[in-house]
Amino acid sequence: MSNPIATIADRCRFSREQVQATVDLLAAGATIPFIARYRKEATDSLDEVAITAIRDQLHSLTEIARRRKAIIESMERQEALTEALRQQLEAATTMVRLEDIYLPFRPKRRTRGMIAREQGLAPLAEALLLQQAAPVDARPFIVPENSVASEDEALAGARDIIAETISEDAASRDGLRRLFRDRAVISSKVVKKHQDQGAKFRDYFEWQEPAAKAPGHRLLAMFRGDNEKVLALTVRPPEEMALHYLAGRHLRSSPAAEQVRLALDDGYRRLLAPSLENELRRELKTRADREAIAVFTANLRELLLAPPLGQKRVLALDPGFRTGAKLVCLDGQGRLLHAATIYPLLGAKQADEAGRIITGLVSEYGIEAIAIGNGTAGRETEEFVRRLDLAADLIITLVNEDGASVYSASDTARREFPDHDITVRGAVSIGRRLQDPLAELVKIEPKAIGVGQYQHDVDQAELQQALDETVISCVNAVGVELNTASLELLTAVSGLGPTLAGNIIAYRDANGPFAGLAELRRVPRLGPKAFEQCAGFLRIRGAANPLDASAVHPERYGLIARMATDAGRTVEQLMASAAARDNLVLDRYLAPEIGMPTLRDIVAELAKPGRDPRTAFVQFHFAPGIHRLEDLRPDMVLPAIITNVTRFGAFADIGVHQDGLIHVSQLADRFVKDPAEVVKVRQQVEVRVLEVDCERKRISLSMKRQG
Repeated sequence: MSNPIATIADRCRFSREQVQATVDLLAAGATIPFIARYRKEATDSLDEVAITAIRDQLHSLTEIARRRKAIIESMERQEALTEALRQQLEAATTMVRLEDIYLPFRPKRRTRGMIAREQGLAPLAEALLLQQAAPVDARPFIVPENSVASEDEALAGARDIIAETISEDAASRDGLRRLFRDRAVISSKVVKKHQDQGAKFRDYFEWQEPAAKAPGHRLLAMFRGDNEKVLALTVRPPEEMALHYLAGRHLRSSPAAEQVRLALDDGYRRLLAPSLENELRRELKTRADREAIAVFTANLRELLLAPPLGQKRVLALDPGFRTGAKLVCLDGQGRLLHAATIYPLLGAKQADEAGRIITGLVSEYGIEAIAIGNGTAGRETEEFVRRLDLAADLIITLVNEDGASVYSASDTARREFPDHDITVRGAVSIGRRLQDPLAELVKIEPKAIGVGQYQHDVDQAELQQALDETVISCVNAVGVELNTASLELLTAVSGLGPTLAGNIIAYRDANGPFAGLAELRRVPRLGPKAFEQCAGFLRIRGAANPLDASAVHPERYGLIARMATDAGRTVEQLMASAAARDNLVLDRYLAPEIGMPTLRDIVAELAKPGRDPRTAFVQFHFAPGIHRLEDLRPDMVLPAIITNVTRFGAFADIGVHQDGLIHVSQLADRFVKDPAEVVKVRQQVEVRVLEVDCERKRISLSMKRQG
């Protein structure tokens, strides 16, 4: 068996030292964000993507090792394990190779080849497969009591044995596997009796393309159609290519060649083709899943890291027509101050009353921004608010409310607002999303946020892991205020999880705000390892030690004290003085575990302690007067905000309650391979209307320059 460290280093193109250090840190319980941020010297500055790749490769090799062990034990029980086979198994580096070697020895149901062997036809099969110059006589194998009554029956049984022998030949399977991967065509046809209910798969009623080049979104669509029995799907190379390959490997010029050819044809059609097609389907599904999951996680990351408005006092509205708009006022920390219901869209009298209420509350609570949910009646409510006599600098903006209803009915919402109904909770969520999208969105199942494609078709365990890790990565990149963070936000912090997060909140509730990070050590069950992993990602603004508000890890506080002393300053003065920091001779502080990457990070953090990596909030306005599909006309140029990015293009909200599609071919005046190169979720863009289909509720948009 090859050295797993060397194998991972080769596959990922890292040094063995980097891989070994990463594996050791992971084995010791370090999290990926912690390793990437605080152990750069050990890994030579590997980032989260690289560390994740090493972890996943290690998991794959561990699974292969586990399967290898099980196969060896099975073959030993069968007394079939020769030294040559053991060496082949030990050298195998993929699961496919292991299974190919094991295939002839795997316990299986009773087959035609087994029956033929029981009839004593194995010697005949072996003689035919040798394809020697002398003809093979099948007559001695006619044994009526063995159910072999004729020469034809003897030859048929021998062919069954040959077919199975060749189908289990590892080299033949490997060669055909390459042919399937390179030359297979995925072909779909409609199942006539399901044609009417399967209209959404109309594009694939008569479709074929090279499987190797088929994009993931089309593969997932066809696989879904196949699962729903609307489409009949095949994924195979041209049969003549496969048979030609097998003939080249196994046919010789001899009197027995025709019998072997018949066995090859049967073995391919009955055994090899179905097996390799299923294998290729799984590979294509895995590729499509990973592509879709990568798109989903990239979109989720952009949404989670959307610019926060910050600690501003917000009036939030969850709009509605007949039921009115639920209104809440929040302070700068997102605490609920007031809740009411207004009816701005039900006639002039009620609109006047709604306007007076909003104007009064803006004044009473010192409101700095108004957040309006972008769902039903969102645009109408926005325009109503904009007509009010409010301060010119008051921010008025629509907020994406996807998933707000999920939050409203969740245990988290009931725990936060036990005395309010779901309408109040939904409005609060809308307002808090404006203040801090990350802090609010972590409370919602990522699948409910609406930035994925085919999310129910992909491997759910793999999707969940990727989404959870994206949330964790984003939370730790931004950092968490220890004294105000929710259970969900703390749960995502490196080294914590739900139990320790709950213990932190219980301690905070019982003892008041944490005075410093060192106080975390008093939290039940939060031991040294957990403290090491989490402390650098937690913040306490206003703590006695100013470093507690920064991303500097407490393990480096002593080092910073040395720097301050050398500079003739206090730590606070060092943080406040750019000149003092610039005069530091960083080489003096180098140590085996402290290299220049860490020192540069520390100096950068001292300059802007606890800095938020997210960009600044920019207000967005839809085009006035454009509310419905019917308001759109071709060639209109409109402001838009990207809501979802896929492999085939991007969806954009133009304020008509139906996102439009900017096909990948319409994203730029140049060729675009990956839409993510051009646009991101929540990006503000300008689009031109190409086509509107009101009946099918489809809008085609373009970002190309006209003409």
